[in-house]
Amino acid sequence: MDLTRREALGAAAATVVSWGAPPTAGRRYGTTDVARVYSTAGGFARADQKLGGGSALAQVTTYLLNDVQRMVTGVFPNESVRAAMFAAASEVAYVAGWMAFDDARHGQARRLLTTSVKLAEEAGDPALAGHALRALAHQAIELEKPNDALALAEASVDGDRYRTACLRERALIGVVHARALATAGLGGASAAALLRAENDLAAASSGDEEPSRVFFFSEASLAHETGRTLYASGDLNGAEAALTRSVELRGKEFVRTHAVTLGYLGEIQAARGHLDRAGATWSTALDATSGVRSGRVRDMAATVRQVLQPVRATSEFADLDQRAAAYLATA
Repeated sequence: MDLTRREALGAAAATVVSWGAPPTAGRRYGTTDVARVYSTAGGFARADQKLGGGSALAQVTTYLLNDVQRMVTGVFPNESVRAAMFAAASEVAYVAGWMAFDDARHGQARRLLTTSVKLAEEAGDPALAGHALRALAHQAIELEKPNDALALAEASVDGDRYRTACLRERALIGVVHARALATAGLGGASAAALLRAENDLAAASSGDEEPSRVFFFSEASLAHETGRTLYASGDLNGAEAALTRSVELRGKEFVRTHAVTLGYLGEIQAARGHLDRAGATWSTALDATSGVRSGRVRDMAATVRQVLQPVRATSEFADLDQRAAAYLATA
């Protein structure tokens, strides 16, 4: 666990130290500039949810390494504004890292997300650091590294990272912690963590003061992660029910995430021997892929082709297979 955390936090140290070094001469930045960075991060985050990480990864990375880096190394009227700028920079690095993760650029994702963690720590924002550590844990789960995933997930809910987070963010980092526990074979602890995440989200209200970075996390998101957690625990019935609920609740603006959820749902339906239902679910998923550039959606399309390989010649599934192949050829 210590090795994993050293790797996660140390990889970004040189970058952050160079960014935070006192400049010999630099432009002054204030609260208006901080607000502009936050607004830009939010715009990129919404583009990711709609069109996938590959849609604007180059643009957000360029913004981070040019505009944001210049601002972080600028001059501030006081320490409070400096800390706010580091936090805003951390959010940009997080969005860039998440987009890289979604587009299956995992080395780049890890570097950006670890930079986000360190920037958040420099800003004195433990909840934001936990948010980025949760993303690193999510990545480790997808890469089938259960020990790393559990270490990172436990770090994300440790101490002030959980205590200072709003209820919605507690639910977000908590449900990924539950999934990491399930992936590591700790079913009992996973169930307890899952219940805590459900209770945290249930206690959240629209009047809560929340950071904009949690805009996407809703009952649909919790149901998605619950389905993935139950799948890791071997509960296919529960996983299918949770993912079905996620599909039913998902807002129309979350196109990429909707397609990913449908992909996982179809995979479970196929595993349970319901290939007709899986085919219908995957057809709906492919309907949502127009204009989406996402490694996770590419994985979904590849899974469709792999599962259908024995029956793809039949008229019933030939069109679905061809649509998946067409997406892979252009995405």
